[in-house]
Amino acid sequence: MARANIEGRRAARQHQQEVQHKAKLGSGARFKAVEAAAAASGARDPGAVAASAGRKKYTAKRFAAMGAAGRKHG
Repeated sequence: MARANIEGRRAARQHQQEVQHKAKLGSGARFKAVEAAAAASGARDPGAVAASAGRKKYTAKRFAAMGAAGRKHG
């Protein structure tokens, strides 16, 4: 993927930081924000970047539980 310009990357990062403070844990909004920021930075697989960061921050067990809860609530 092509890297976004600096303004686009800054905007994606700013949006991610806003979502981190407002979104409820387990809603999926935080994951989507990290994924968008990774895509703006030119990651080949932004979903994998977001998943890796989530597993590192919350541990694999808790991250998997949040994902299952999100799928359950639709």
